Amino acid sequence: MTDLDDLEALSSRELHDLAVRRARHHLDVGFLWQLLRELPAGEIAAGHPEHAQADSLKLSALIGDAIDSDESGIEDALRPLYVDYLTKHKTDLPALLEHEHQKEHSGEH
Repeated sequence: MTDLDDLEALSSRELHDLAVRRARHHLDVGFLWQLLRELPAGEIAAGHPEHAQADSLKLSALIGDAIDSDESGIEDALRPLYVDYLTKHKTDLPALLEHEHQKEHSGEH
């Protein structure tokens, strides 16, 4: 999985998880900071303006939302960010996907 079509085939949640895992593993503070900056807009786009306001007032909530994926639709709003990031770091995708595959088979979440 190394091209844009392969990334586009993944769910938004899978893209989020891969991008955040890659950023955490490589201590990519720049990407995580960009994610934090874009999260309030993603909350609004996903129909959660009250979360956007709360996130902007409380940094710990914002960081939690950036790192942990949920079912609120924010992943869909931030999908272009994840695809762009993973495309730039496509050489890391095989290892990230292998880790995800192992995690699924071990029942880890």
